[in-house]
Amino acid sequence: MNATPTVVVVGGGFAGLETIFTLRSHLGDRVELILIADDRDFLFKPNTIYIPFGGEEEKLRIPLSKPTERRGIELLRGSLTHVDKVGKHVELTDGTRVPYDYLVLATGAAMRPQEIPGLAEYAQTIWTPDQMRSLGASLEKLRAAVESGKPQHVLFLVPPGNKCAGPLYEIVFMLETWLRRHHLRDSVCVTFTTYEETYIQAFGPRLDQVVIEQFRERGINGYTQHAVTAVEPDRVHYANGTVHTYDLLISFPPYSAAVDYPNLPVDDRGFLLTEPETRRVKGTEDVYAPGDAGNFPVKQAFLAFLQADAVADDIASRIEPGTVPHPRRFEPVSMCVMEMFDKATFAQVPLTVTGDPAHPVHVRADASDQYLVGVSPVWRLGKKALGIYLPQQFRAGRPFHGGLPWQTMELGLKGMSKALASSART
Repeated sequence: MNATPTVVVVGGGFAGLETIFTLRSHLGDRVELILIADDRDFLFKPNTIYIPFGGEEEKLRIPLSKPTERRGIELLRGSLTHVDKVGKHVELTDGTRVPYDYLVLATGAAMRPQEIPGLAEYAQTIWTPDQMRSLGASLEKLRAAVESGKPQHVLFLVPPGNKCAGPLYEIVFMLETWLRRHHLRDSVCVTFTTYEETYIQAFGPRLDQVVIEQFRERGINGYTQHAVTAVEPDRVHYANGTVHTYDLLISFPPYSAAVDYPNLPVDDRGFLLTEPETRRVKGTEDVYAPGDAGNFPVKQAFLAFLQADAVADDIASRIEPGTVPHPRRFEPVSMCVMEMFDKATFAQVPLTVTGDPAHPVHVRADASDQYLVGVSPVWRLGKKALGIYLPQQFRAGRPFHGGLPWQTMELGLKGMSKALASSART
């Protein structure tokens, strides 16, 4: 190892930035940090759900050059083509070789709509800002059709292989509220179908019950255990033999790894196999994969932060033993706020991995006091607060779980959760 060890982080998303900013906080100038990103900006992707309804994309972007320069982090633009774990360097598309002592692969996930015949051709998919803008244009066409006297049917679709359907649930609720506010609801049939056995299956029975109740209150037709097999221009076919027609189809496609790693261990969808607590890639000594690039079954920003914190603590402790007195280990507790426009749902869900492909995670039975769910208009303030807090932290080059700002935010969230959420029996 060099006198000043080098940590290379590939990926400018939640996991990558949380890792690199935490390492700087732990080690100061006693470590050389290099960030490799294929985009100029960090994108606050959870809030892209507002774009179809008039939200501004520019407010969701943070130029990576500003926080990296502020924190003394070298920023390289490029995409990864190869990891040489023997020679301990990575190669970029322009031929650049970047040596490392420790490597963090936070390259995220990608969408694979082509797995479902017709999905890419006929569905409005949600993932990128461009797709969200396209959905917004489709909603305006929907409004025009209804105002001209043509009733419409909007069909939502969660296919097998999707690793976090939460944003699609948000959009169906936001759409229903939007339709009511524009006096269009009576002319639009809204249907939601998912391959899951229960709604938001990974997050347990309490979230399922919330969705059931909200669907009932809002007149949304909901169907579980509907695994799509094919999409046609005006209808969707399911494995159970049913068929649903539509005027507008909105789907969150199956997930896959964003980068291929032929010389590293991966699962059937290309996600890197990792040690559960440290997120170190199996069979390696110095390569880590926090966030969506790794094989944790649920892909979500808050879980990515927890994984990144575990990675940063482990690397810092190996570089300078004792720097982190109590290194954090990854304990999967999801925390999210689901937007509905008129109210929001808060959920804190302690998870455990099962090893069962049909039910890859389950709510921890021994942590029922941590399983909190609540529905209230006040939770919209919590979502807005997070939308302000996180960009402020990253603009300053600070981690999400960093210092006094996080302590203040955490205190507020805990206070709200006690007042507005209830403990769930599993």
